[in-house]
Amino acid sequence: MAEFSREEMTEITIKDIAKKCGVGVSTVSRAINDHPDINPMTRQMIMDVIAQTGFIPNNSARNLKRTDAKCIAVLVKGIVNPFFVSMIQVIEEEIQRNKYALVLRHVGAYEDEVDVALALVKEKRLSGILFLGGAFRHEQMKLAKLTVPFVFSTIGIEASGDGSEAAYSNIAVDDRAESKKMTEYLLGLGHRKIAIITEGSEEPSVGQLRLEGYEEAFREHGMEVDSHMIWYVQEDIPHYSLENGYLTAKKILAADTGATAIYATADLLAIGACRAILEAGKRIPEDISVVGYDGISLGEYYNPKLTTIKQPAGDMAKETISLLLNVIEGRESHRQIIFEAKLLERESAAAIRR
Repeated sequence: MAEFSREEMTEITIKDIAKKCGVGVSTVSRAINDHPDINPMTRQMIMDVIAQTGFIPNNSARNLKRTDAKCIAVLVKGIVNPFFVSMIQVIEEEIQRNKYALVLRHVGAYEDEVDVALALVKEKRLSGILFLGGAFRHEQMKLAKLTVPFVFSTIGIEASGDGSEAAYSNIAVDDRAESKKMTEYLLGLGHRKIAIITEGSEEPSVGQLRLEGYEEAFREHGMEVDSHMIWYVQEDIPHYSLENGYLTAKKILAADTGATAIYATADLLAIGACRAILEAGKRIPEDISVVGYDGISLGEYYNPKLTTIKQPAGDMAKETISLLLNVIEGRESHRQIIFEAKLLERESAAAIRR
């Protein structure tokens, strides 16, 4: 039986096992899975080599007998956000309809989604990867290490949107422009002291884009941005959550900023903020207007109904999986697609009382 050096044992793969045994990879896979159509002596030889090396078969090895296996991974940063839940439902239906299997992976707030993807590619046989949420800027050298097609969705877009020189496929709304639209809406209602609740990530993010849109609206209307009106969510709990909106709004109220409106850069943050405002004995929108961003269904059934920027989640989800399938099957290359969001005027914002 072939001997392995110390160096070989640290990097052993199923292909190495096959080579040492003088058999094909599929034969090793059948041995691992105890398949009946393999010679018992061959199986024993393979299992002896595996025992000698300490090789642990991963999911990729278990699937190698299926050369036609098709699997798409969806990596979600902020999986507690109902906005992503609605998108995942559409994506899952389309994946199944196209005869693919779904692997769903939550990416933690402090994890790099591309690093997670690179690790996942080593573990599973993937046909493609969808990224939902996360940073909108990534190192090209790191992206080049991804050996399967991928598409980013809802991560924000910095480019002009013509898609002519897209470095990778991306689908999103123009978060900066849509956030500017919401801020201008509040300014149009007479509000000048508008507190914003957003993410304080050091990495480029959707939260940063929405903050930039807020600041741009003030500057274009000839007003200075008051740094005391910019509030960042807590870092130790999910960023876009009811709890973070609630706790951050309590800080805004305690600071006595004089804010007549709170703009939360996610609907969950806005609804959490509403709870803090009502607990403080204030009325919405009579005392403080509250607006959000995303357009999740919960906002429509909250009391008062939440004024928000509604992203077309269903359309974006369908376009996202359609683009990935086209890239996988060689019908398209990298492309950026920008969807337009809609400002929904409901009950939680009103003109300021003079």
